Amino acid sequence: MTQAPASASPDAVTRRETSWIWFDGRVCQYGEAKIGLLTHGLNYGTGIFEGIRAYWNAEREQLYILRMAEHFDRLRVNARILQMEVPLPTAELCSITADLLRRNRYREDIYVRPLMFKSAEIIGVKLHDVPESFAICMAPMGSYVGTGGIRCMVSSWRRIEDTMAPARAKCTGIYVNSALAKSEALQSGFDEAILLTMDGHVSEGSAENIFIVRQGVLYTPPPSDNILEGITRQTVMHLAREEMGLDVVERSIDRTELYASDEVFLCGTGAQVAPVIEVDRRRVSDGEPGPVTLRIQDIYNGLVSGGNAKYAEWLTPVYA
Repeated sequence: MTQAPASASPDAVTRRETSWIWFDGRVCQYGEAKIGLLTHGLNYGTGIFEGIRAYWNAEREQLYILRMAEHFDRLRVNARILQMEVPLPTAELCSITADLLRRNRYREDIYVRPLMFKSAEIIGVKLHDVPESFAICMAPMGSYVGTGGIRCMVSSWRRIEDTMAPARAKCTGIYVNSALAKSEALQSGFDEAILLTMDGHVSEGSAENIFIVRQGVLYTPPPSDNILEGITRQTVMHLAREEMGLDVVERSIDRTELYASDEVFLCGTGAQVAPVIEVDRRRVSDGEPGPVTLRIQDIYNGLVSGGNAKYAEWLTPVYA
């Protein structure tokens, strides 16, 4: 029997176990989906995943999935890196996901987790000639990190290099890098970690991209600094340019620039737009979320729940 985290309520456990998911070509309940202890992806981290948000609009009684096709397209690219092929076209995956959300009758914010992994129960490290499985599951989710102002530390763990493992891909195995940094931060009294590259440039948070504001310009690390090429990151860059008229520059960022910045914020599917008010026990500017961050956060929050018709094409409504 699957076990829930210690913090999960009995109701949450039951709800998860009976939720409808997609697993290897069929709809079933979460509790019916089983894998063996020798599963390749479990033992060797040979899997890839996505995170997709769906936002509930109570006034409209509608659930909106944000940029779903882009996430499945990225999953397809990442799968090829691990010598896997996503079994269905993006349009069909989007249809399956919307159907699952309807079946589960969700009326709250939801996190959707597509997952593909090497599923053979064998001992031996390789990627080729190993069968794979594909699943889509989902669960209610609020804020992953605080959105009112978080405290960060620069981690002693460095961001994994693309010459070691594919930093651009959401590979399950390399998230041990994130887990080490996140636990270090939490156990040191901070909310989140910021990782540097091996040459000392700012890369990203444990599971978020990072932006800084200096003299009215928005800066973010480039893909060459081993970041995940985030879809929320792309969204923020577009909103900053098109809605606020800001210059957005992709360039390497030094650690001390975090201390000297007017504003710092993290973003991601889970984190959304999260202001950073302190780095390494140094206040960012006046120690309050800055105006640029708050404006981006406001625009972002408005569009994800269907409040901005200009970006309707980014949203998939679930209910008729």
